[in-house]
Amino acid sequence: MNLRHTMKGRTVMTAVAITTGLVLTVAGCGGGDDGDNPDKNASSSSPTKSEGSDDKQESQAPSPEQVLAEVKGGGLTLAVTSATRDEGGFVTVEGTVTNGSGKPWVAADWRGDESELVKNGGSIAGASLIDQTGKKRYLVLRDTEGRCLCTRFTGGVGSGDTTEWFAQFPAPPEGTTKVDFQVGAMPPASFELTEGE
Repeated sequence: MNLRHTMKGRTVMTAVAITTGLVLTVAGCGGGDDGDNPDKNASSSSPTKSEGSDDKQESQAPSPEQVLAEVKGGGLTLAVTSATRDEGGFVTVEGTVTNGSGKPWVAADWRGDESELVKNGGSIAGASLIDQTGKKRYLVLRDTEGRCLCTRFTGGVGSGDTTEWFAQFPAPPEGTTKVDFQVGAMPPASFELTEGE
């Protein structure tokens, strides 16, 4: 009987010790408000510093809403909002197109002249990146069936509507930072590439 009570007592004491340890650990991790008031004042002043650093980050790497380049032609407005060089050896360019022509637009002249590109329908498959320094033109990447790695404007873009687009290209050499984007009869849009994460 004494052995049973002793074992039961040890089990209860072990459970109490573990529970106490957990409670103290949680209390230590949670942190109290009593001694942290000076830190709170420091952290309330740090958002001003962090806001300043955010401004610097925005000027270095454009946010998705920021327009890198904008061109107009034929009642359309083409904006480039992102141009990122990725580790896989390609560049992804993203943006918007706004149809201000007063009639629906189907992007037929943006798909390119090659017979292989006809399968892409109204798309941005005919776009290219131009490296003026290296004197090279890069075409939109395609899969093995000739489908572009780009946006297809299924159903077109209604008058007054804005839609997003993307296109992927082979990456120019590392030293090339500025490129021109050309599609259809639109004027070239010049912008700088950013490095992907």
